[in-house]
Amino acid sequence: MTLIKSISGIRGTIGGAPGNALTPIDIVKFTYAYCVKLRERRPTPNGLRYKVVVGKDARMSGEMVEQLVCGTLVACGVDVVKAGFASTPTTEMAVTFSLADGGIILTASHNPKQWNALKLLNEKGEFLNAAEGQAILDCAESEDFDFAPVEEIGHITEHDFTDEHVNAILALQSVDVEAIRSAGFKVVVDAINSVGGIIMPRLLERLGVKCICINGDPTGNFAHNPEPLPQNLVTLSETVVREKADLGISVDPDVDRLAFICENGEPFVEEYTLVSVADYLLRRATRLAEAKDSTLEAELAPYKPVTCSNLSSSRALRDVTEKWGGTYYAAAVGEVNVTTRMHQEMAVIGGEGNGGVIYPALHCGRDAMVGTALFLTNLAYRKVTVSELKKTYPEYHIAKNRIELADKALIDKILDELKVIYAKEDVNTIDGVKISFEAERKWVHLRKSNTEPIIRIYAEAPTEAAAEALAEEVIAVAKKIIG
Repeated sequence: MTLIKSISGIRGTIGGAPGNALTPIDIVKFTYAYCVKLRERRPTPNGLRYKVVVGKDARMSGEMVEQLVCGTLVACGVDVVKAGFASTPTTEMAVTFSLADGGIILTASHNPKQWNALKLLNEKGEFLNAAEGQAILDCAESEDFDFAPVEEIGHITEHDFTDEHVNAILALQSVDVEAIRSAGFKVVVDAINSVGGIIMPRLLERLGVKCICINGDPTGNFAHNPEPLPQNLVTLSETVVREKADLGISVDPDVDRLAFICENGEPFVEEYTLVSVADYLLRRATRLAEAKDSTLEAELAPYKPVTCSNLSSSRALRDVTEKWGGTYYAAAVGEVNVTTRMHQEMAVIGGEGNGGVIYPALHCGRDAMVGTALFLTNLAYRKVTVSELKKTYPEYHIAKNRIELADKALIDKILDELKVIYAKEDVNTIDGVKISFEAERKWVHLRKSNTEPIIRIYAEAPTEAAAEALAEEVIAVAKKIIG
């Protein structure tokens, strides 16, 4: 059994003892603490009473967790808008649609079916920052409960926000519905038996795309490991080839991550989901500027020609950004860190290399649906196959490794000494240690896990062999440091 408490929420396996798994007691404690800090964060509610949106993915424990969360919110005097089965980005947008004071998403994202989690949102439908998350953790540990009297308990209403989310995507200037419809695309969607089976076919139908959906029944009994990695998408790849589809689309259980399969069954590679969308937006703005004798900045306003991803994401995003005259910025790992940097820089697009596309013109959260709509618009304009499109982007390969250590104190020793050893290179220390070798277009990023005594090591280079060699070099240096 596992329970992981972090500034971004609480997640764990269902069943077991309180404090060692995600049990009803832990869920109530954490939800109560969210309500306490909600009132401190927002001394005045948007309406007559505080209101919180609750949405869930389709995992088996969802209804049980939903009942506990909604019951606790009501007991704290908070009104609840139950969004029911809803993707993470749908729930995020539902907060603003309903003028709520916050939101709670019930999903363990790409974790297996025995997991669930509570992810916490502010009044903008964005994740809480580190300080706000830590305050909730501290409050939950105090177990100092004080619930509302009967006259002040909240009320529950239900509302499905799926169509409002889809409508908002289709209304974007950068999504060309007619171009997509005219292209006559046929796609295969793997919805992993979760909420993607509800919203993805609905979006694609509105775009005029023929959709073949596999694992589309939202039972929560995931058909395979739910992380959208190539080794978990064999059936999707085979179906794309067999159906002669233009591409395959894979989403995770809460539909905030997106990976594509080329028409030949080969992975597009999830690192390139964000790269391709960013390239499209900057290319589009450049072409508009040329046609109107305008500037890139004017065409992207109020946003700037800036992109952002976390330190462990592919350099390809930086390359395509600079190709169009834009500027790239890196953030610490974690969606809230990326969105914070995007707000600071007014980035037009950002996200994470795990297939997470954040398009602030819609909302500041990872969203597989808007990623799909932007990708299909680009594909319709370029008039090439998905595999041909992939070849137009800089080629990089990422090697993922880790070092397990019995003594956590050794982690900081390794990171500190690596900074000295590679001081002549470009060293970034905002999240662990990232060493960039600019002349060779490669980098290695080492960061410690928040939950395990390990160092995660990501290395990227133009070839798979070079990435593996760089990782092995740094691992050897690390082992030498600790003897």
